[in-house]
Amino acid sequence: MDPSQLLFLVPTAFVAGFIDAIAGGGGLITIPALLSTGIAPSQALATNKLQGAFGTMMATLTFWRAGQIDIRSMLFPVACVLVGAAAGTIAVQIVGSGLLSAVIPVLLVAIATYFLLSPRVGDMEAQQRISLRAFGLSVGIGIGFYDGFFGPGTGSFFALGCVALLGMTLRKATATTKLLNFTSNAVSLAVFALGGEMLWSVGLAMAVGQVTGGYLGSHAALRFGARLVRPLLVLVCLGMTVRLVSNPDHPIYALVRGLFSAG
Repeated sequence: MDPSQLLFLVPTAFVAGFIDAIAGGGGLITIPALLSTGIAPSQALATNKLQGAFGTMMATLTFWRAGQIDIRSMLFPVACVLVGAAAGTIAVQIVGSGLLSAVIPVLLVAIATYFLLSPRVGDMEAQQRISLRAFGLSVGIGIGFYDGFFGPGTGSFFALGCVALLGMTLRKATATTKLLNFTSNAVSLAVFALGGEMLWSVGLAMAVGQVTGGYLGSHAALRFGARLVRPLLVLVCLGMTVRLVSNPDHPIYALVRGLFSAG
């Protein structure tokens, strides 16, 4: 890769790491950036997992050091995410992800609406609705499977589960989401590494930007809490929706185009 392209990719990874630490969705920025350099899509996805794993790791460490993650209590959900992500990564190689690509934009809009309108979402804890074990067996395995199978919006889904089911503040839910997301990323990273598609030098160079962005983004989330996390989470959900449905191969894109053509 031309060195001038790295001068573009590393700052891009910084911006993605900053946003991802607060609201998720960093792949919306880094994957198109990687593809714009002319590398193969499979290499872009693999390299994105490499650099992204460093960002989520840094954000997780920052939140943990600030006392926002109780790793001991989350061990069972983390194990469930690991199992789910491994199963999803295997499943997608067998059946493909076409159905999910049609459904996910609708779910992302629903999540954005929930965080925008729900008065409970903020810096005050609410009542926990299910146990951590039940959370792991349902949300952990389910969203872990989804991340291994498809991926977009994983952070938003985890955040919704932590707020709505575990009664966490948005700040703590963001922190816990990073731990869970790092777990599922690590599984995908291992699979891609075994597949030989990884551009190690590019991914590690971008990791420098990711780590810096993840560090600053997690500190921003700690400082400003729901005032920053909630609007950015809404914007990321809507941004992911636009990104998915703007693909000419997406069923919703084809539906809209058909309606306009009929008109």
